Amino acid sequence: MSVPLLVIVDGANVVGSVPDGWWRDRRGAADRLRDRLVPFAADGLPGFPGPLELVLVVEGAARGVEPVPGVRVDAAPGSGDDRIVELVAEAGDRAVLVVTADRELRRRVTDLGAEVTGPRTVR
Repeated sequence: MSVPLLVIVDGANVVGSVPDGWWRDRRGAADRLRDRLVPFAADGLPGFPGPLELVLVVEGAARGVEPVPGVRVDAAPGSGDDRIVELVAEAGDRAVLVVTADRELRRRVTDLGAEVTGPRTVR
């Protein structure tokens, strides 16, 4: 049995990609994103069939979001971007997809061998 693709979601970037009032309740917005990710664990994403291992990285006011079956939540102790880079580095040779629109983060993780897709993939 093969190891599922590791999908790391930049919670702050994905939540911030839609001006829907998320700034009034950052934790609630992260909870809603987490819940929207659940079906992707089994069903996959466009171009990336399931099952997937999903990790939602949260930071700041979104810390404290609880994991749910299918979505692990990683609360970054500092910068969410730095934590995402650490997770990619820790994955070693494993296939990794990072969901973000952040240009600098995209550069950092692709330098480590990860693929990248934008927030629309999980919206």
